[in-house]
Order: sequence, then structure tokens, then C-alpha cells
Amino acid sequence: MAQQAFEDGSIEDACPPLRALLSIMAHGSSLVAHAYLEGTYSEFYPNISQDAEGMQKLFKQFSFPGGIPSHVAPETPGSIHEGGELGYALSHAYGAAFDNPDLIVACVVGDGEAETGALATGWHGNKFLNPARDGCVLPILHLNGYKIANPCFLARIPEEELQKYFEGMGYKPYFVVGHEPHLVHQQLSEVLDTCVAEIKQIWADARAKGAEVKRPAWPLIVFRTPKGWTCPPEIDGKKCEDYWRSHQVPMGDMDKVEHIKILEQWMKAYKPEELFDEAGKLKSEIAELAPAGQRRMSDNPHANGGLLLRDLKMPDFRDYAVKVPSPGATITESAREMGKFLRDVMKLNMDAKNFRLFSPDENNSNRWQDVLDVTTRCYMADIYPEDDKLSPDGRVMEVLSEHQCQGWLEAYLLTGRHGFFSCYELLSVTDHCLRSRNYVNVVIAGKQPAPQCLTMDQAIKHCTAGLGIWEFASNDKGGEPDVVMACCGDVPTLETLAAVELIRKHVPELKVRVVNIVDLMTLQPQSEHPHGLSDHDFDALFTKDKPIIFAFHGYPWLIHRLTYRRTNHKNLHVRGYKEEGTTTTPFDMVVMNDLDRFHLCEDVVDRLPQLDAKAAYFKQAIHEKLIEHKEYIEKWGDDMPEIAGWKWGVKEPVKTRGTSTEGDNV
Repeated sequence: MAQQAFEDGSIEDACPPLRALLSIMAHGSSLVAHAYLEGTYSEFYPNISQDAEGMQKLFKQFSFPGGIPSHVAPETPGSIHEGGELGYALSHAYGAAFDNPDLIVACVVGDGEAETGALATGWHGNKFLNPARDGCVLPILHLNGYKIANPCFLARIPEEELQKYFEGMGYKPYFVVGHEPHLVHQQLSEVLDTCVAEIKQIWADARAKGAEVKRPAWPLIVFRTPKGWTCPPEIDGKKCEDYWRSHQVPMGDMDKVEHIKILEQWMKAYKPEELFDEAGKLKSEIAELAPAGQRRMSDNPHANGGLLLRDLKMPDFRDYAVKVPSPGATITESAREMGKFLRDVMKLNMDAKNFRLFSPDENNSNRWQDVLDVTTRCYMADIYPEDDKLSPDGRVMEVLSEHQCQGWLEAYLLTGRHGFFSCYELLSVTDHCLRSRNYVNVVIAGKQPAPQCLTMDQAIKHCTAGLGIWEFASNDKGGEPDVVMACCGDVPTLETLAAVELIRKHVPELKVRVVNIVDLMTLQPQSEHPHGLSDHDFDALFTKDKPIIFAFHGYPWLIHRLTYRRTNHKNLHVRGYKEEGTTTTPFDMVVMNDLDRFHLCEDVVDRLPQLDAKAAYFKQAIHEKLIEHKEYIEKWGDDMPEIAGWKWGVKEPVKTRGTSTEGDNV
């Protein structure tokens, strides 16, 4: 649909300085066809040549084993929007438009997709689009009336109601309605000219010297045409065009001669002989209607973000080191330290305009307040005098919808920029993530005050390796361990260390090795992931035959899936999240999932037959302590001081700050 304006040449005339258009569509047939007709597809895939043989290969590979998907996929030239992601079209469109001041993103929204929650929120991206610095999203709501087997409600409400709906969300809707292709094409071309002219004027007004940046009413197109437009009106006596039966595959059983005839008549109705020469190549007078080079939507460099990606200017993360005189001696919020680092990343890249933070209304809750020292929260709706750090120029994107944040970030990255969706970890991990390429980095950590066990130098070595023995907590050096205590995640690590200390007290002769993991992918074999350990190195760390008690912050089955090929998998016992929980204390949440220090100690005892009766008193003490814990929290509503104030190597509990939301406002 948006492509038609290029073919008419009208956008070229209406907007000479316009640098680029980007299309967001889901179904693959239209984008693949346009990329082929523009010549881009053959440039990327020379075997799909511009002739009858190439066209035959193009048709056969579509939605075919060994070919290409039926929906838009990463290999489709000019695409950043995966076809199966119903609901994210507008979020992706706005993410692409941020910080791209000359880009119009034509976003085709099907009336079926418009019924999803993510898409319904996506319309509100216009409350975050600043016309002084950003591009524009031109939504095109395609009302063809039906989804797979039912009508779509936006196509069944009066046009006046639909107009009010979009005006209420801050758009200026234009309606293109019809069923005669030639007339509809001309109507759409004229509306596109009008919309582009309005967009240019909005940009010009916002970018004029001394102009006050206001939220404009951006144009929007409601495009109403029949479903299965130009397919046979009926097939086998049943209505097809302008009905749900035309969805995807309107006719099967191609062994029927009648069906072959229907298909032949249908295809010939498009008069291919008027469009292609005898060799099967698009006639030059038609091909020349499309723009040239990167002005073709299928060759838009914004849809191949790697071409535009530039490295961030990065501070030295070592300058943000937390002093750790001994393991566990320092208590700090890792996420707050990360916020200081991100503040300076933001500051160093303000001129480049290629870095944003995305958060579902949790920037402060996640301890990134320091970022607001150098920027603000982006906001284009009304701002009150008492509002905190809101402005149209902000680079922190906060909206409660996680779908919206995810979609914005995906498109912002795919169009060649950098960003973070609220997550936390050690600074050396953050530095690695911001520098890495061709990865989806998922960083998981807590935001509450927690003991710091490694110095910066130790952390760099540990995070670079991805896992390793924590020698300060182990006592098996020079020999073999009786048990390996593995841990991943801040709370599981704390509980593991506390369990080790209990074991040293009650069963001092036991040899324990503590292995901490920060990169889960190291657990896989090298054949499955480049970070994976060799079998030899894995066996050296985890042994070939000793019990492994693995404390993990996620679902236990994930660790088993990552390690099932390893030699000692049969002796691996994982404690993790069992979907148990309610309103209770932090430690009780751990107890409810059998991930606490006492259950970990019990797991060790149960898997070491040599302890046998010698550990009976230890197990009894464990059970009694769990009972004491339950009685205490039900009386006082908080964890026992010896639990909440536990610290590695310290006999008496230390006074700690609570884990309430008060830290959100610091």
C-alpha cells in the first residue's frame, strides 16, 4: 500500500528532502514481491534473477520447505518486523522513528492485529514522538473486515465512531475506501501526498528556531478494501472475495481440474503480459517508476541496522569499582552502581543521539535514578510544574506496558542504535553487553542491597570466564571435593554461601567446592554455544562423579536442559523456582521454593551416604530452625535477625537496611 506512492512518484514530488521510508508489514508475500519488483531481492539473492526462471524460483520457494517463510522474516530485504509477532507493529514503528529525524515509517496494521492488547497500546507511541528530533510513524489501518474465521470489530463500527476513536488518541485520520483497484490507488496516492505534506509541515514548525515543541495531531490512514481483494468472488459455490474464506489459502485440493481452471483465470486476470517482457523481466517503463538505490523501501539502510551501527563511547567501568576489602564485607545495590555507569554512557553519547533506556515505569525502582542527572524522561503529553524530570527531549522511555518497551527497544536496536530495557548486573557484565554484537543479551540481577564478594579485578576475571571456583568459600584445594555447591543469581549465591558456612560448623571434615556461574551459556557444550565449556573443563570444575547441589534463581529444568549431555548430569540436583509464593518475607519466599540455606544443607547430607548417622543432629537442627523461622515471621512480620543480618565470615548478625520500596525514591 505505501509502495504505491513510490510507483506514482508522488512522494518524490511532494517531499524532495525526504531521506527514507521504512515499511512495517507482517505478511511476507507483499514485501517479497515488492523487493523483487524493485530489483533489491535479486541483488541480495542473485539466483532469484529478473527473468522467468528467477520468478519461478521465487514463487516455488515461498512458504515451501527449504525456501522462505510465508511471513516477513529476517532474510526479507527491507524488513525489521517479524511477521508472526502480532501486536508489535506500531511499537516497532515508533522504535524505528525515534532519533531518525528524516524517516517516515509506514506501518500497516491489519484489523485483526488491531484487536491485540500490545497493538492497542501501540497507538499511544505518539505521546513520546518529538517532531523536533524524531521521524514520523504513518499508521495505515487496513480494514478488510475479517481475520481467520470471524469479523473484525473495528471494521464493524460506524466511520464516525472510528474517526472519534483516533482523534481521541491524538491522530488526524484520513479514510480511503473502495473496491475498484484503479480508483482506490488514485485515492490512496492523493491521501499519501496530503499526509506527507502535513508531516513535513509538522517537522518544519517544530524545528524552526525558537519554536515551542508541542504534540501534533499526526496523520493516520484508514484503508478499507475487501478481504481477498480481486480474488474470485466465489469458489465451489461459496463466497470468497470480501469474506473470511479468502484468508491465506482460499482454495485447496488442487487435483481438481475445476480448481486449476479457477486459479489460471485468477492469475491471468492480472494481465502479466502487460507488465513483463517475453523473457519474464518487468518492463523498464514500469520498473523505472520505483526510486533508485537506497531510496527503495526494500533497500532502506534503516532496515539493515548493521550498516548504520556505530560503537558507543564508553567510560572505563573500572572507575566505578566498589571497594571489597574481603568477600561479603561490602553491602551495596548493584543496580544503583550500574545506574551511575549508564549515566555516564548516556552523557558521552548525547551528541550521537544513539542511546536510550526503556523501562516499564521502573527506572527509579530499578535504581537507575542517576541517569536522570544528565537527561529526563521523554514525555509529549501535558507536563505539570510538579512533575519530576519530564520533558520532550528526554532519553529515558517510561510507559507501564512492557510490550511497548520491548517493541520500542527491538526496533531501536534493529535500526542501528543502542539501548537497555531495565535489567541489572555487575558493571563488567554491563560493559560487555553494550559492546557486544549479534547477541540478545539478557542480564538478570537483584536491585536490593546485597553483599559484594569480588573485587573489580576478580570480577573481571570471573565474568570473562563466565563461571569459576570461589576459592574463599571452598576448602577442597589440593584434593577432591565431597560435594560441589553451584550457584547462579544473587539470592541463590547468598544462600549457598550461608549453607557452606553451616556445613563447616556442623560437618567440618566435609570437603566443599563452591562454583559460581554468571554466564549460563557456559554450561552448554561448545558445539551448542560459543561460550560453552569443553567437556574436559566442565568435568574438572564439576567432577565426574560427585554430587552437585545447584542453587538457581529460575526454573530448575533450565539447568537440566543446558547440562543433560554432561558426564555428571546424573548427580546434578537443582533447587530453583517452583512457582510457590505469596505476600511474605524475602527469606520465606526462598524457603517456600526449597532454595534456602537449610534445604541446601539437607540436600548435601542426603546425597552423601558416608555421613549417615553422623549428620542426624545436623538434620534435626535444620528442621528445628525452619520451624523457628515460620513462628518468628508470623509473629513479627520480618525475617529473623540471624537470617536478614547474615554476613560471610561474621559470627554476629549485622544490622541491615530493609528491602521495602523506599530505595525507589533515593
